[in-house]
Amino acid sequence: MRDSTASAHRELDAQLSAFDLTVFSGYRRFLQASAAALLPLETALVEAGIARLFPDWPERSRSAAIVADLGRLGSAVPFTVSVPALTRSGMLGTMYVLEGSRLGAKFLLKTVADAADPRLGEAAAYLNHGTGKRLWQSFLAKLASEEGCEEDEAIDFARIAFAAFERAADRA
Repeated sequence: MRDSTASAHRELDAQLSAFDLTVFSGYRRFLQASAAALLPLETALVEAGIARLFPDWPERSRSAAIVADLGRLGSAVPFTVSVPALTRSGMLGTMYVLEGSRLGAKFLLKTVADAADPRLGEAAAYLNHGTGKRLWQSFLAKLASEEGCEEDEAIDFARIAFAAFERAADRA
């Protein structure tokens, strides 16, 4: 899946790097864009029954964390992007993107923590979510053991998830 989504991942990373996470307005726009994609993606996962695949879903969900961070910055989610309903394989493709984003969040968290504005570090629950847990590893184990997964469909939905974040970043 990694190789098949590499270009979408690179494009999104390039787009997100335009947000200056060391200043209030840049970090707030980053969180707004992230929430605009994350919230509908997580809603689609819940509606598709993600808790049956991942009983620890409440531990994995970051919607509350990002909404709280935006609240700390005096903002709300100004808009959300639309996402399609998910199939079982679609859930796995979407989870690939969401769980994988935690890996990059570690680096972003350091940038935010080093920012001169202390308000940014106080609004880092989203980036810090899941730290110290083996969520990526347990996701990969589930993906490898999932016999009913249509790989091409999972890849398509991973690309859809990347595209949702791209559309949100465009609008932020």
